[in-house]
Amino acid sequence: MSNEVCVLEWRYGSKEMREIFSRLNILKTMAKVEVALLYALAENGLCKLDDAKYVEKIIDKINPNRVDELEKKLGHDVMALTVHLAELSGEHGKMIHFGATSYDIVDTANALIIRDALRIVKEKLKKIILILSDLSIKYKDTIMVGRTHAQHALPITLGFKFANYVYELSRSLERLCDTEKRILRIKFSGAVGTMAGWGDKGLKIEKAISEKLNLPPHLITTQVAPRDGFAEVISDLAILASQLDRFAVEIRELMRPEIMELAEGEAVNRVGSSTMPHKENPVTAEKISGLAKVMRGLVITELENIPLWHERDLTNSSSERIVISHSFLVIDEILDSTIKLLERLKVYPENMMRNLELSKGLIMAESLMINLTLAGLPRHEAHELVMKLSREAESNNTSLLEVALKNETIIKLIGIEKLKEILDPKKYLGVYDKLIDRSLNYAKEATANCI
Repeated sequence: MSNEVCVLEWRYGSKEMREIFSRLNILKTMAKVEVALLYALAENGLCKLDDAKYVEKIIDKINPNRVDELEKKLGHDVMALTVHLAELSGEHGKMIHFGATSYDIVDTANALIIRDALRIVKEKLKKIILILSDLSIKYKDTIMVGRTHAQHALPITLGFKFANYVYELSRSLERLCDTEKRILRIKFSGAVGTMAGWGDKGLKIEKAISEKLNLPPHLITTQVAPRDGFAEVISDLAILASQLDRFAVEIRELMRPEIMELAEGEAVNRVGSSTMPHKENPVTAEKISGLAKVMRGLVITELENIPLWHERDLTNSSSERIVISHSFLVIDEILDSTIKLLERLKVYPENMMRNLELSKGLIMAESLMINLTLAGLPRHEAHELVMKLSREAESNNTSLLEVALKNETIIKLIGIEKLKEILDPKKYLGVYDKLIDRSLNYAKEATANCI
C-alpha cells in the first residue's frame, strides 16, 4: 500500500512531469548548476578544469538521504547539497559554490526545471488546439443554439463554438511563450546581486554559466531573481486552467439529459454512482473544473512572494516549494484530462436540432427586427413590435412565424415568402465560416511560432 502524503504523488500529473519535480531531479539539476559555476571558474582561472569535469561525473552518485541527513545537521538545504558534493568529490570539490549564494543555484535550477516543465505543457496544449481545430472543421456547419445567460440567443454552429476555444487557447500558448523571456533566465550575482564574490570577473563568470546552461542571464537582481516572473508564469497557467475549466463547464452543461448535445464518451463500465446504477456523470470535466480552482488559488501565494524585504527575505522559499511543483502537476493533469475528454467526446446533432426548435422560432427574433428596420421601420419600433409578437407567441405556445403572419405591418413590409426566409436559422449565421477560418489560421501561426 502506498504511503505518500500528497495526492499529487500518486493521483495527479503524468510520470514525465512528476519526474521533473522529483526530489532526485531537483538535486541533480542544482548540482548541474554548481558544475556550470565550476566550469566558469575554470575558464576564468579560479579553479582547474579537471575539478569541474570530476564533479560533473559524480552527479549520478547524489544520495538524497545523505542530503537530508546533512540538512538536519546544518539547517540549510543548499549547503547540505554543497557539502555532499564536496564529500563525493574529495580534492576536486574545494571550489564548489565559490562566490555564489544559495539562490544563484536555486533560481537557476528553477529556470531549468520550469523550462522542461513548460515544454511538456506547450506540447499538450498544442495537441488540444489541434484536436479542437479538427473538430471545428468537422462540425463547421452543424447548427445549434447559441446561448447567452443560459438562455436561447441566436443560432451558431458547433464548429464556431469550438473555434472560439481554439482562439482562446492559442492566446494562452502565446502567453506562455512570451513569459519564457522573463522566467527562463539564470540568476548568478551573489549575496546581494553585485557579484562581489568574483571581484572584477563577475560578468565573465555569468556569461560562461549562461552559455553552459543555454539560458540568458537576468540583467540585474538582488539576492534572488525578481519574483514577478514566477508570479507571471503561475498566473499564465491559472489562466490556461480557467480556459479549460470554461470548456469543461460547457461539456457539463450540454451533457444535462434535458439538453444532451455533447457528452463524455467514457468506458461503459465506469461507475457513475455508488447507489444509482443508471448515472453517467461528467467526471472528467468536473475534475478539470475542480483542479482549476486549486490552480487559481496558487496564484495568490505567488503574487505574495513579489514584495520581499530589501534584497530578499525567506518568505518565498517555503511557499515556492509547494507552489511551483504543484502548479505544474495540476495543470499537467488538467491538460491530460482535457485531451482524454476531447478524444472521447460524443456529439448529438439531432439533439442540437431538437433544442433549436424548442423556442418555436423565437430564436430568430433579432433577424425579424433587423429586416423590418432594413425595410423602413424605425429600429426602436421594430424592436418593440417583435418583442410584443415574441411574448404573444410564447404565451400562446405558438411559433413566431404564426404570429408574424397575422401582423399586417410585417406582411406589408416584408411579405410571406421573405418572412419565411428571414426566420430560417440556417440563413442567419452571419460570416461564421470566415470567422472559423480566421481563428484556425491564428492557431496555426501561434503553434508554429511558439516552440
